[in-house]
Amino acid sequence: MTGIKTLHQILILALGGATGTILRYYVYVFADKHLNHILPWGTLIVNLSGSFIIGFIWGLLERSGIPPAFRLFVFIGILGSFTTFSTFAFDSFNLLNQGAPKMMLLNILLNNAGGILLCYAGIQIARFFH
Repeated sequence: MTGIKTLHQILILALGGATGTILRYYVYVFADKHLNHILPWGTLIVNLSGSFIIGFIWGLLERSGIPPAFRLFVFIGILGSFTTFSTFAFDSFNLLNQGAPKMMLLNILLNNAGGILLCYAGIQIARFFH
């Protein structure tokens, strides 16, 4: 039985992930076509809209209980592939909401500064091998 449940979960994630990826692509196409190139608008739009959407859906459903399959499909599948920033924003908010503002700031610092530094490190290491 566990194998069937796991296969079912994988299919839910795959469908949600494909949906989020397609949505992200269309946001990028729209931004590239209609907005200036001063900022990476596509990334900004998916990050901010994904953060709003995850908070909005959670706020609507938190008291009624969110079925695990719905969480997999929407939060991890669609929003996870649309933008991981939405999850980062939600996790940071939860730390603040739980009375841990220092941990929230540490999470923000580690994710942002660490991500940028590791991106730079990855580029430099790749250049070294290339």
